[in-house]
Amino acid sequence: MLPLLLPDGLACGVDEAGRGPLAGPVVAAAVILDPADPIDGLDDSKKLSAKRRAALAVEIRARALAWAVAEASVEEIDRINILQASLLAMRRAVDGLALRPERALIDGNKCPRLDCPAQAIVGGDGKVASIAAASILAKTVRDAGMLSLHAVYPLYGFDRHMGYPTAFHLQALRAHGPSPVHRRSYAPVAQLVLL
Repeated sequence: MLPLLLPDGLACGVDEAGRGPLAGPVVAAAVILDPADPIDGLDDSKKLSAKRRAALAVEIRARALAWAVAEASVEEIDRINILQASLLAMRRAVDGLALRPERALIDGNKCPRLDCPAQAIVGGDGKVASIAAASILAKTVRDAGMLSLHAVYPLYGFDRHMGYPTAFHLQALRAHGPSPVHRRSYAPVAQLVLL
């Protein structure tokens, strides 16, 4: 079981999903877990099956002291770059918490500007329970959003790859050109826009 790593006061874990895809928003989540009610099975969302992530997401929403999910849009990603958009989504998630955290534990090596102290933890989604919980919420919300986008833009197969640059996705991009939800600042999309 991953440690809570709670410093004095309330700590939130923060993570994002969707930095690598060619389409869709980047989504971040912030979670304050209840140390008196630990959730079994939390781990880096990438190590869990979709079914397990979905079940844990329900538990996290029901049992965490506070949670919030936020995003940065495709337009924001193209305007300010994916790193800054990820940090923006993280800040929005922390700002959306119903409880004000006294400390934020951030997955990765960079911290967004927050109203509380923040600590970056590389690989935090596999080390800290609250960050793992945030990774699960961010991933499940982003995947659900990509399934919704698939219903609008079925030619690209977002339901198969969630926007990542798979061979199928790249072939669909070449055949149909970019959709309105593709990130035009990403090289494979930008090259097609220039053609």
